Amino acid sequence: MSGSLTLCGTPIGNLSDLSERVITTMRNADLIFAEDTRRTAKLLAHLGISVPMKSFFAGNEKARLKLLRDEFGAGKNIVLVSDAGMPLISDPGASAVQVAVDCGAVVGVVPGPSAVVTALAVSGFDGDRFIFEGFLPRKGDARTRVLLSFVDEQRTVVLFAAPSRVAADLADLVSVVGSDRRVVVTRELTKIYEEIWRGTLVEAAAHWAHDGTTKGEFTVVVEGAEPHEPSMPDAVAAALEMITRGTSTSDAVRAVTATHGVRRNELYDRVVKART
Repeated sequence: MSGSLTLCGTPIGNLSDLSERVITTMRNADLIFAEDTRRTAKLLAHLGISVPMKSFFAGNEKARLKLLRDEFGAGKNIVLVSDAGMPLISDPGASAVQVAVDCGAVVGVVPGPSAVVTALAVSGFDGDRFIFEGFLPRKGDARTRVLLSFVDEQRTVVLFAAPSRVAADLADLVSVVGSDRRVVVTRELTKIYEEIWRGTLVEAAAHWAHDGTTKGEFTVVVEGAEPHEPSMPDAVAAALEMITRGTSTSDAVRAVTATHGVRRNELYDRVVKART
């Protein structure tokens, strides 16, 4: 027997959002792999479900794969859940799916709530085409490159932000993307203290500037850029911004060329000239 793996979406806040199908699937599981067993234990207790659990989080994900293979080999039906929302969305689980596929196990999914699409829907921005970037890199070239990619991005951008980092993230979005882009900042979606804030990036940076005491889980939705012709002056300014943050000239030109659609050689010459 090859067993099965079912990915189940769990509430991001309001327990009433839990579907009957998720409850039935969890109740019939032989084993539940949970990102946080303590949090999932509370959910199971609320539902009156008693099923063995094993932790499956970023720190032990690789170590758990052998156990997964053994359980699939024994024909076990396994459920995988994250802390909240859909597994694999800024949460571990991709390796579990790959192991299940390799073992010939049946892979299924029971869809559920997701902060990504919930925030996108309530934003009112274009949902036909959007990108999800998860949490921004904390610092360095990687952070700058991601921020620069938003400058000319015409699709709606959805981000996660930690309460301790949301102020810095919004301030850097203003610095790189610009002040006037519309944004919706959501906090504690579907929970008692749900907050949905609307305005421009510069207004958001001012509103959410704090000393790190704001609590809750943030999802930030940034409206896409208006279509426009590639601008060499804008590209030069973006490259110079990267250089001031410590990026080499060649790396800055390479990154900005990709995001702004300008000619690389011309951009390099103009950046060098601007710095002399």
